Order: sequence, then C-alpha cells, then structure tokens
Amino acid sequence: MKVAAYCRVSTDRLDQANSFESQQCFFKEYIERQPDWELFKVYADEGISGTSTKKRDAFNQMIADAKRSCFEIIITKEVSRFSRNILDTVYYTRELRQKGIGVIFLNDGINTLEPDSELRLSIMGSIAQEESRKTSSRVKWGQTRRMESGVVFGTGMLGYDVENGSMRINPEGAEIVTVIFHKYANERKGTTVIARELRQAGYKTLKGNAVWSNSSILKILRNEKYCGDLCQKKTYTPDYLSHIKKYNNGAEEKIYINYHHEPIIERELWNKAQEEIERRSTKSGAKNGHGNKYPLSGKIFCAECGSAFSARHKKRKDGSIYRYWRCGKASAQGARVYASGCNIGRQISDEICMRIIKQVVESLNFDRDEVIKNIKETVAEIQGGCDNNRIRQEKQINALSDKKKRVLDAYFSEKINEIEMRMMLDKYDDEIALISKRLMYNSQKGNQAYCAHDITQAVNNIVILNEQHDVFYGSLLKKAVVFSDGRVEVTLNFLPTKWIFSLN
Repeated sequence: MKVAAYCRVSTDRLDQANSFESQQCFFKEYIERQPDWELFKVYADEGISGTSTKKRDAFNQMIADAKRSCFEIIITKEVSRFSRNILDTVYYTRELRQKGIGVIFLNDGINTLEPDSELRLSIMGSIAQEESRKTSSRVKWGQTRRMESGVVFGTGMLGYDVENGSMRINPEGAEIVTVIFHKYANERKGTTVIARELRQAGYKTLKGNAVWSNSSILKILRNEKYCGDLCQKKTYTPDYLSHIKKYNNGAEEKIYINYHHEPIIERELWNKAQEEIERRSTKSGAKNGHGNKYPLSGKIFCAECGSAFSARHKKRKDGSIYRYWRCGKASAQGARVYASGCNIGRQISDEICMRIIKQVVESLNFDRDEVIKNIKETVAEIQGGCDNNRIRQEKQINALSDKKKRVLDAYFSEKINEIEMRMMLDKYDDEIALISKRLMYNSQKGNQAYCAHDITQAVNNIVILNEQHDVFYGSLLKKAVVFSDGRVEVTLNFLPTKWIFSLN
C-alpha cells in the first residue's frame, strides 16, 4: 500500500527548522516499520501558515497527486498540522474519502475512513481553528502595543530606510521627494506633469526605474511620514483565515504619532500641498479638479497605443471652458521616444463625442413602451428570485435547529461529552445568526427596492426623462476608438454593430 506523509511548520525560525527536519525523518521511519506500507513521498511545507491552503505548494501538490490515485493513505502528525481551518479540513478529507484515500492523524487517533471520523475531525479541527484565532489575536495585540510605542512596521519607502523599527532619511530619495512637493505646492504643477518631468530628468523610483505615474506622485504627496508624523494600521486583516488585507476606513482605530521622526518636508509646505490636493479634489467642488469622473471616462481609446483618453480643459476666447479628450499616454509621456509615449496628436471635444453618440441612438428604432415593459418584467423576476432565496434561508435555519436538537440528544444519551456538545451548539448558533442576519438584510432590501411605484418612476426616468442628459448617453457607449486620420469607431453596449464617423 503506497503511503504519503504530510508535515508543516508555521515559521522559518531555526528551532522550527530543526522540527521540520525531524518530522520528515519521523514519517520515513514510521512508514518503513509498517510491513504492508511503501513510502510514496513526504510532502512538506516550511514557514507557511496553516489557516489557508492557497500558498501551501506541497499540500496542493499532494491533493493533486491524490486525485491521480498516486497513493492510498496520507499520514500526518495531527489535525492542526494538516489545517487550522475547519472548513478546509472537512472539505479535503471528504474529497479524499470519495477517492478512497484515507487521512490518518497519528496524535489524534483519527482515520477518516472510519464511520465516526468526520464528527471527531470537526471537533479537533474546531479546536485547532480556535487556537489559530487566539494566536492571531495575541500577535495583533502585541503589534498594536509596539506601534503605540513608535516601532515602525513595514519596509522602506522613497526617502526613508526602515531599520529595526526606526526611520532613517535616505538623502538620494529625499531629494526627489523635495522636488515633487516643490513642483506641486509652489509651482502648482499637476501630478501628470510632475511624473513626466521626473521621467525626462532621469529620476529613479524606489524600484530603481524611471516609470513614474500620476498616482504614485499623489501617493507621495498624501504620505504624512514626509512631514515627520507616523500613521500605522492603514490596512488591516479582518479574517485571520484568509489573511486578505483591506484598507482601514474606520474598521479599526489607526495609530497616529505626531513628530515621530526627522521630516524631509517642512510642515508648512506639507500642509500647503494638502490644501492644494483638496482644492483640486472633486470633493471640494472645484469644476476642474483632478480625478473628475465624466460620462465618457474610460470609454474613449487610442487606436495607436490602446491607452484610454483622458479629459482636458481649455478656455475659449469668451472665457468659457470646454472639455476635450486626448490620449492618456501622449499626455503623460509626450511623443514616443524609443518605446514610450504615443505620437497620436488627435483630440476630440466632449461635445462632438456626445453628438456622435446621439446620432447613433437616433438611428436606432425601438419601442420605448416595450422597453419599459421588459424592464418591469425583469424586476418582477428578480423579486421572485429574492422570495425563493428567503424560503431557502428559512429552510437552512430549520435544518440547523434540527441539528442542535440531535446534538442535545447525543449528549443526553452520553454519546458525546459536555465540551463537544457546547462546541457544536456554538457552531450551529453562529451559522443560524449569520443566515438570520442575511435574511433580515435581504428582506429590508427587498421592501425598499421593489416598490411598484418606485420601479415605474425609475424606469421612466432612465428611458424617457434622462434621454436628454449626457449621463444617459455615456451609459449607452461601450467603446469609442479614435484614429490618427480622424476616424472614430463607436460601439454601444449589448449591440454588435460598429459605427464609423469622420472628424475631418
């Protein structure tokens, strides 16, 4: 019988490395002592967390080999070595059992081919997962306390090197940061212009290349570290199982320390740059602010380089301002030099673009009343689907309630002990609470979204009233491609036809 072994250590420290080697030796000797067993392979993951299988290459290779029936049994030390995620543990052992492959957890005395293995595995897996949760909480607590004391977490950045939790100015990078702030706050240049000038001057980014972008410039301008302050926990990990980071928009309290380290930018200049960012921001209400989103944003493309056109503004002789579109690559990087930039000089005004789309729409013959009717019928079908979803969720809650009763029956008949009983009841209670929360949310959402009067009003606004608005036409446009010879190729959403217009 061919047998595979799996072992894992969660860190790459020296003591764990020794344990890692000893685990591999143990499994080889253990399998050799069994007269009817033959070692296929020892799969080993080193320095990898057990709460997720995504980055565990050896584990994933083992599952792939199991699906090809390369072996018949997997042995591992204990449930926590196999996985600290109860869902992963049950999922993979169940999948392996369907292929006739058993998993033996030596220390826990569990063989997944035995009838009662899944219940025992769920209990042991829950304990392993809870231990991971506690470990994660302890680590986060310790990191937070260190952050509060001023220890810097993370790697270096342009202008600063981070060593042993402290920030030290890097003169070469600091010079570039100073140039960026001066150009933006004092010379009032935009981020796109600054990025182009840095490229032309040969300044290098943190990665050692000259590929500057307006977004990277804006990120530097917003970074409080350059004026000597320190803000940490800008991102957080809400789920200790998935380890996926998210931006911290108030979910956890950030740690902000004023005058933490030596600044590169004087506070007065930094504040001036923040005021300029706010002035140009769309949130400030400025008509010509950076980052405005228009009905045609991201829908007009350059035929030569494939880049999206970006919005620009010009003044007419009468003082009025009009919007036009130009190749983003040509605007940001200038004319093509070697492999960069774009030579297309064609630009198109927003007004002409809208006129083209209107001509296309007017050429289409469609029954507005029929459109309204179809949309209402579609909404009615969606509402019916929500009703079916509600029924399904109610059935799930009833099924979980029945499982709770069976757990109590098993406890009173002394098939399981009190610890096992409480653990399983808590698990089912959590699932019921989660489904009930979703049920309540969907119910509230349905009551708000599917009022017949609101539906009728919304559909009429979209199909009839908004027909005169640029937003309406912008929503119809799928793509407009501008060629250097003045041709414009237009495609609408959900329609395969293309329309060709000439700007000449």
